[in-house]
Amino acid sequence: MTAPIIAPELVALDVSAGTDKSEVIAYLAGRIAEAGRSPSVDGLVEAALARESQSATGLPGGIAIPHCRTAAVTAASLGFARLDPKVDFGAPDGGADLVFLIAAPESGGSQHMKLLSSLARALVRPEFTAALRAAATPQEVVALVEEVIAPKPAEPKPAEQKSTEPKPEPAAAAAAPAARAEGSAPSGKPSLVAITACPTGIAHTYMAADALKLAAERAGVELTVETQGSSGSTPLSAQTIADAGAVIFATDVGVKGRERFAGKPVITSGVKRGINEPDAMIAEAVAAATDPHAVTVDGAGATSAESAPAQAGLGGQLKRALLTGVSYMIPFVAAGGLLMALGFLLAGYEIGSDHGADGVSNGAYFALHNSLWNLPDGGLLQYLGGVSFAIGKAAMGLMIPVLAGYIAYAIADRPGLAPGFVAGVLAGTVDAGFIGGVIGGLLAGVVALWLSRIPLPQWARGLQPVVIIPLLGTLVTGGVMYMFLAGPLRWVNQAMTDALNGMSGSSKIALGVVLGLMMCFDLGGPVNKAAYAFGVAGIGLGTAGVPQWEIMAAVMAAGMVPPLALALATFVRPGLFTEPERENGKAALPLGLCFISEGAIPFAAADPLRVIPSMMLGGAVTGGLSMALSAQLRAPHGGVFVMFATNGTWPKFLLALVVGVLVSAVAVVAAKSLAGRSAAAAESAQPAAVAA
Repeated sequence: MTAPIIAPELVALDVSAGTDKSEVIAYLAGRIAEAGRSPSVDGLVEAALARESQSATGLPGGIAIPHCRTAAVTAASLGFARLDPKVDFGAPDGGADLVFLIAAPESGGSQHMKLLSSLARALVRPEFTAALRAAATPQEVVALVEEVIAPKPAEPKPAEQKSTEPKPEPAAAAAAPAARAEGSAPSGKPSLVAITACPTGIAHTYMAADALKLAAERAGVELTVETQGSSGSTPLSAQTIADAGAVIFATDVGVKGRERFAGKPVITSGVKRGINEPDAMIAEAVAAATDPHAVTVDGAGATSAESAPAQAGLGGQLKRALLTGVSYMIPFVAAGGLLMALGFLLAGYEIGSDHGADGVSNGAYFALHNSLWNLPDGGLLQYLGGVSFAIGKAAMGLMIPVLAGYIAYAIADRPGLAPGFVAGVLAGTVDAGFIGGVIGGLLAGVVALWLSRIPLPQWARGLQPVVIIPLLGTLVTGGVMYMFLAGPLRWVNQAMTDALNGMSGSSKIALGVVLGLMMCFDLGGPVNKAAYAFGVAGIGLGTAGVPQWEIMAAVMAAGMVPPLALALATFVRPGLFTEPERENGKAALPLGLCFISEGAIPFAAADPLRVIPSMMLGGAVTGGLSMALSAQLRAPHGGVFVMFATNGTWPKFLLALVVGVLVSAVAVVAAKSLAGRSAAAAESAQPAAVAA
């Protein structure tokens, strides 16, 4: 017979179980173990504290629900303590006196998950928590809990007398739904949909759902919630989503099927805000439903950058514009750089040299002057290498125009594209390089935005976005680039190139350390992208040489460190990581080998204060050592799969990488071991906002 989830021996009333939450969790874990439900108290405590490190489990109203799924329990169990005095679990309104430790077995079925989620939902009802505080015996608590997780079937009601009220005519009843405006509830307010989800999918997922539903009822708003939790969920229907005026994402993890909500105004937050401030979220969603400037979900499933609030501030808008440009640039860089590297592999490095008076590279010359039926002296491989290099170089040539074009697009939308792309081409023409592309894109965007706001007669408005803005925007931007900015930008670009070429010894190593720190700071965010763009811009120059190749090697090696180091740490000391983290460690290995720093994001989000500094330490070591050893790399992407593009310095590259990985792995293991997952460390490790 299956053991009940809660029993009197798992309940403690009016006890002092410690002064901090780690002691309370250990106390309740001990009661579960004494009841024969856990073979390892330490394992249960560690799993519960690991969940606490992701986000605090304290809730308003003096409630806390530490919880976990772990192999350290043999049966789904609820340990309950009514504390005196209260203990802080991170709730916004103070300590908790009602604490449930929810422990689910790792292999527990969906039925157990449903029972546990039922309890979590009951905790948002004031009458239930009041009854828990009034209970005189453990048996009363058990009865209260069993009533909410396994309610008795209601007794059948006696047959009611037939109503004498006239029923509405079928036609009138059918007309009622039609009278509703699309996306509106009967009250006239917009209908809403919501997604709630937390990392374990046991408690917060369902508590946020119920809290939002209650808030919607208070506001007279129709709300449908999809809970993406451990006990399963029923996806929202396409019609429900289509009818909704706005969507709420109260989640701590990625939303499954986010693309379903493309174009809908969206309010996003962590799952705890859905519990703590449900009324505010409902009000914000109602307001967003009628706000033409509200943030929306785009077709790819992310919030639309173009629809972000204008009040984000100048710094925020500049950052958004730069990241938009870089994100559109990277596919051209990756494709072009890898094709150029393939050309080197097939035809040798001489394929990139200039071909005399023709003024084109050997690769382009071979591609233009030969064919499969008229091979060059080097044979088929040299010809294919030349073609690959020529295609890649053409793609890389678009790097700065695309960067500038989409910076302008982020500022002025489609009217900014033409002047932005032209500004990028001119940046290359006047030898202004990467910096010229950034300045030109910003200038083009501002000019196009200003032109779009000029009031014109009705007859001219149709011409404004397709003729007037592209024409005048390109003329003004190009004129300023040529007449005022060409000289200064060329000087800045040349000064930077000369400085890089003149770097040696300690200055070169210092640059490698800085680039390593930047690559590991936000793992795909703006700082990481800035360092990466700096390296890529160097090898994209027509004058690229050893200094630029050394920078690219340092950038790529440092960017590979975080996922590889965390994969190694989870293998060496698995007990320091949760089960999801151990699974993420397996995925991080191939991601790191491919130079995808984002493989470390799940670890950094769960424990930023220990993970990120450890990764930065290893990245700094790798970047500095790579520069000190003069490792080189001609390819902008590919990780260990482009070692052929290292000019023969691959042993130096791999040595710098291995040393940095070992340093980061040791550092993160030491940080987690020394911290001992104490309450203070768990409390400080709130999730960080990291960009991809």
